Amino acid sequence: MTKDPVPQTARPSALEGPLVVALLYDGLCTFEFGIVAEIFGLARPEFGTDWYRFASCPVEEGPLRAHGGLTLLPDHGPERIAEADIIVVPGWKGADYPVPQALADRLCEAHSRGARLVSICSGAFVLAATGLLDGRSATTHWRYAEKLRERHPAVTVDEASLYRQENRIYTSAGSAAGIDLMIEIIRQDYGADKANSVARRLVVPAHRTGDQAQFLERPVAHREGNEIAPILERVRQALQTAWTIETMAALCRLSPRTFQRRFTEATGLTPGEWLVQERLEAAKEILSRGDDDMETIAARVGFGSAHALRHHFRKKLGLRPTDYRIRFAARTA
Repeated sequence: MTKDPVPQTARPSALEGPLVVALLYDGLCTFEFGIVAEIFGLARPEFGTDWYRFASCPVEEGPLRAHGGLTLLPDHGPERIAEADIIVVPGWKGADYPVPQALADRLCEAHSRGARLVSICSGAFVLAATGLLDGRSATTHWRYAEKLRERHPAVTVDEASLYRQENRIYTSAGSAAGIDLMIEIIRQDYGADKANSVARRLVVPAHRTGDQAQFLERPVAHREGNEIAPILERVRQALQTAWTIETMAALCRLSPRTFQRRFTEATGLTPGEWLVQERLEAAKEILSRGDDDMETIAARVGFGSAHALRHHFRKKLGLRPTDYRIRFAARTA
């Protein structure tokens, strides 16, 4: 009789590395779980026996369903969580869905004995519910940041970074940022060579630092009414101009107060915030496509000085303009 082929995810029985447990729940975010299973659960015989062990454990009674019409049949029970060295929360049911106290207690117990806790995207809500993030910084997908801040005011929410790490607790931003965080964990545990090897197999960049920003392109305005839309395009075409609210309001034939109100209604931002955003987008474009010096770029986009350009880059994007150029110029080419 011909034996069934060994599944690709089959693990050598003699693995001796940290045990990684991914949590399963009804409504599982399939992509986020797939990241964890691919990185920690795939057989990598080239690394020998010193590599991660992997298990997935339910945190509630079934049936457990995953996005995409899948039904889950876990191999382990929740008791396996007590043995884990690394526990990953691959997303969560939603920002408004409560976290069971029993799950929060299990995670607190695991952390107290030395386990690392990791979240991807909305999984940060689960870690925040434990109280372990109080007084610490964490990140999540930018669209959930304000909700996380409202629900857990004791947590310093950093919606800009790809991932954050504090006190053996790791949080990451939108789904794909989970890949960056998992690669970083491998780098910490096994060094750059193995991290790079896994990254090559995934066909992703070998290492993106956690403080690298969630680079968001210019958002679409909520409602660019007839009064506001013309000034938006006019400003974009002349960012080097020293625009003031009074100047823009006059061009729209509105009082400054009315202009500010209608501008915010149309774009979701104050005029000042919008102007900084537009200037940053223009600066990013110049940085990725040329080698102009910082003073020249600052003048072209209206920041006035290289110091101001660097200030806004650090504040909004979490890195220096020169770092942005290094990381993105080659990609654009």
